[in-house]
Amino acid sequence: MIDLITNNAFGTLISRFLVNAISMILLMFVIYYPRYRNKELVTSAALFNIFIFSVLTVLSKAEFGVAGGFGLFAILALFTLRSEQISKIEITYFFGSVSIAVICAVQGTTLPLVVAIATLVLIGTFIIDHPKILHSVSSLNLTLDKIESCVLADPSTMIHNLSQLLGVEVMSYHVISLDYINDMVKINVYYRKH
Repeated sequence: MIDLITNNAFGTLISRFLVNAISMILLMFVIYYPRYRNKELVTSAALFNIFIFSVLTVLSKAEFGVAGGFGLFAILALFTLRSEQISKIEITYFFGSVSIAVICAVQGTTLPLVVAIATLVLIGTFIIDHPKILHSVSSLNLTLDKIESCVLADPSTMIHNLSQLLGVEVMSYHVISLDYINDMVKINVYYRKH
């Protein structure tokens, strides 16, 4: 009887780990990496996924509550993400990798539900971040040493002038500050390369 329970628990653990690993591989290696090519983030998110899965699996067997698991998840995620600046997309994918580990490791959910949620996460990510759905736009902060009269009065002319100046297709801009004393303007420019 004990062998049957142990084998069943081990089989469930292996099944959950496989769902976790396959989902993480699809998220980071199939969806993220071909689009953004950040090997460092892929490696850290993949390893973090495995570590979080392991810790939460052990803690859930020790009657550690879901709230405690999410608290641990938040602390670990913030600790890792604070070490250097990363983009919003990178934070989102990192969070996705860790979320998959949490989804797969938390006990009390059935394996079919875990598979369904992981599948929906992957499908949603693939569609929402697909290059054909939302075209990639980059941004930069720019300081101009002259305030052009069109900066506030005529945005289309300003966009044209910025496009000529930068050699890219400026989509829009946002004025951060105007300094009339030094005749300077700080703007955030959103652009696409031609």
